[in-house]
Amino acid sequence: MTKNITHPADDLAKSLKRTEIQHSSSSIPGRDIVQVLTEIPVGVESGWHTHPGEEVGYLLTGRVQMRIQDKPTLILEAGDGFLIEPGTPHNALDLGPDTGRMLSCYIVEVDAPVASFVKEPAAQ
Repeated sequence: MTKNITHPADDLAKSLKRTEIQHSSSSIPGRDIVQVLTEIPVGVESGWHTHPGEEVGYLLTGRVQMRIQDKPTLILEAGDGFLIEPGTPHNALDLGPDTGRMLSCYIVEVDAPVASFVKEPAAQ
């Protein structure tokens, strides 16, 4: 198990503060479980991205707009949870007034980057 490694090796780590809390093998063959604390400053977007597995998240602090392809836009307040399906493009925007801090667990393919940027989906 890896503890407290700042900036996991994925695309989002280039624009947001991300701290990997733990990274362990899963009981699901070919999958790892990665837990990450992400901090999004006020007015900053994550950028459209995907994950190679489920993201199960919880907003610790702040107010965040979560846009998920083919789903209604969510406004998450501290204490709200969310689930994003594998490979689904999404984008988080911190609405303020405080830094958004979210704790996410990813059930991802072994050796795949936890996050990869994608183009913004066409409006529907």
